[in-house]
Parts: sequence; C-alpha cells; structure tokens
Amino acid sequence: MKAPLLVWALAAAFVLLVISLLIGAFSKPEFPPYTLGAHPDSTYTLDASNGDEWRWWGDLGFRRNHVITAAGAGAIDLGQVAFDSVTALPVDGYVATDFAVADTANAAIGKWYDYSMWSHLLTSKHHVYAIRTAAGAQAKLEILAYYCREVGAACYTVRYKTTRPRPASSGARQ
Repeated sequence: MKAPLLVWALAAAFVLLVISLLIGAFSKPEFPPYTLGAHPDSTYTLDASNGDEWRWWGDLGFRRNHVITAAGAGAIDLGQVAFDSVTALPVDGYVATDFAVADTANAAIGKWYDYSMWSHLLTSKHHVYAIRTAAGAQAKLEILAYYCREVGAACYTVRYKTTRPRPASSGARQ
C-alpha cells in the first residue's frame, strides 16, 4: 500500500525544518572587529546582553534585540539612506516609546533588524534614525552591528552624531 501524497509532503517539510534548525545551530556569526567603548567616526559599541535590564546610553535604551528611547524622547525611521547624507533632521513626527505595554517598545526603531530563519542571526537593516532627546537635542543613529567578539550577541555597535533640525516650512511656526 502506498503512502498518501500528504504524508510524503509532511515528511519532506519535517526534514527541511530539521535541516534548517541544524544549519542555524552550527552557524556562527562573523564577529565585527569592534571592542566595547568609543571608536573613531562617531561609533560606539555597548553590551546589552543582560535580558533583565535596559542598558542606557544617553536617551537610548538597549536590551537584547530591543531598542527604545527614554521617556520624553522619540525616534523617526528615515529609511535606508547613507548616514552622511542626512544633514538635517525633521522638526516633528518623533515616535515616543510606549512604556504602558508589557514589552516596552518604540514603533519607529523597534524593527531595526532582519532575522534569518536559516542562520537564526540578526542583521541590521542599516536604516538611519532621527533621535530627539528628552532635552530636545537631535541626533542621527545607525545600528551597524549586533555582535562583537567580547560579548557575542546583543553587543551593539552604533553610529551616532548630533545634527541640526530641518528648517520649518514656510508659514510654519518655530
């Protein structure tokens, strides 16, 4: 008696799932050569591997794969643009972090990464984010890497630079 086609399809799907899990288990990320601390070109590497607490760096909080802004601060996703091409930032439209939800999140910066089902690794989308601090200062941010040799995962290397706000459009109040 022949097995039904559905059984063969499910068996093939199961085998593919097992293979993908094995590939992910044996995949090792390429660790960028960053060390913890400040680097040239406005970059900084920090350890956010403790899943029980936020690692604050200025008005930005990092915890494992989560990035938020501090209370009173906000972010805007400017998309995948060259970091150096961003010379002025928006005056308004910044998204605040929602501290009322069980898993604190900032909708503008929360999906900064791509996740690979094959390798189970996170990689930066290389978007640039406008940041407005709680004090009203503005900066641009790009997450360069999520791994480093000293820590492994949740070792963020970011490029961060303060900049000036975009001039208000004609007729707008400043």
